[in-house]
Amino acid sequence: MRRSLLLATALVAGLAAVPARADEVSDAIAEAQRAYQAGQVQSAQTALQEALQLIAQKAAAGLAAALPDALPGWTADEATSNAAGAGMFGGATASRSFHNAQGQTVEIQVMSDNPLIAQLGPILANPMLAGAMGRLVRIGEQRAIQGNDGNVQMLVDNRILVQVQGDAPAEAKLAYARAINVARLSAR
Repeated sequence: MRRSLLLATALVAGLAAVPARADEVSDAIAEAQRAYQAGQVQSAQTALQEALQLIAQKAAAGLAAALPDALPGWTADEATSNAAGAGMFGGATASRSFHNAQGQTVEIQVMSDNPLIAQLGPILANPMLAGAMGRLVRIGEQRAIQGNDGNVQMLVDNRILVQVQGDAPAEAKLAYARAINVARLSAR
């Protein structure tokens, strides 16, 4: 119990240093601080968890914003994003599907801050191992792998996994991989 109180105190003190803004995250942090100061530890913890979830949702929306618009001759579905809570499959995800007149599809999926990425990261980061998975290609300054099926995998900042897949030709998948705003992914 003492350890929980110390952790809550440290979180509230650290979050109190964040400049005040009139948004949902700041409101949840302020609520946590009020509850903690009133001795309502459970309410403070719940409010802090809410703030963390709201921040994760903003991170997921940032991933979706890096997804490209439809390339010429293609249409795009609306980008979707999701922020999972802490746990084995936590982190933020975003995806967007694209379709052409021939009925072919390309889907881009982006996942960040997930423990599974940490396991896959060393493989994708090592050119020798990555080369065994497919052909090495460059997406801007980023190294990526294009498999025999044309699907593209790329690891950005050792924490963001990008996958481009579908039944479209390999060239279309590579074009969509190159259309992703990698700089925006890195900056989030």
